[in-house]
Amino acid sequence: MHALTLPRPYMLMDSDLIMGEGDARYILRVRDRPAEDKPREKLLSMGPAHLTHAELVAILLGVGTRKEEVMGMAHRILREYGEKAIVNERNPQRLSDSLQIPITKACQIVASFELGRRFFQIKAGKPVFVRTSRQAFAHLRGMAVLQKEQLRGLYLNSRYQVIYEEVISIGTATANIVHPREVFQPALEHGAVAVIIAHNHPSGVLTPTSDDLIATDQLVAAGKVLGIDLLDHLIIADDQFISLAERNEHE
Repeated sequence: MHALTLPRPYMLMDSDLIMGEGDARYILRVRDRPAEDKPREKLLSMGPAHLTHAELVAILLGVGTRKEEVMGMAHRILREYGEKAIVNERNPQRLSDSLQIPITKACQIVASFELGRRFFQIKAGKPVFVRTSRQAFAHLRGMAVLQKEQLRGLYLNSRYQVIYEEVISIGTATANIVHPREVFQPALEHGAVAVIIAHNHPSGVLTPTSDDLIATDQLVAAGKVLGIDLLDHLIIADDQFISLAERNEHE
């Protein structure tokens, strides 16, 4: 088992402020804030670089719902889904169902990040190469703080360069839920020769379940048929990880 202790990241807090006492209590919403604290006004007066991620998402959403003020919704979306996951999410329905937000708002989020990908992916930063389980964990360690279990895939070319990343599923990564088609379809679409999958255990327990092991065996077998290597399956929890590939080597 390989474990790495990392600093716990800051957690975004809801922006709603409860004012007053008793029957006079109310939630301070965006419209109640001073002009200089409102996301749109800040954008106009200071430029986008001075806005937080949550403020930018709030502008994108426009308004909240009857149950949730827009800034609170923006903070919750980033906190519960994870910033890297939401950037790579392409399924509005899955986003809507997972976060319990209107489908129109989920479509707005997915469309905005798709535009960003199309315009700037050529000018993206240095390519990411993943040759070891520790490098894979370094790329995916943000999963450790997610409140819901996610299964993600890293898709590699023959040089071990990450050419694509996807949130494959949200929920328990059991053999009944994780179908090889969901894991390997992106590999076929993007010409990947190898896949690394990872899922988090929100419970903080790193020990793989029997379902984790069964699902891994099924995916290894499916990959052999397709000629696509499943290089590893990481389990991530509390800023630590285990590699099922390395675990098997030592058994």
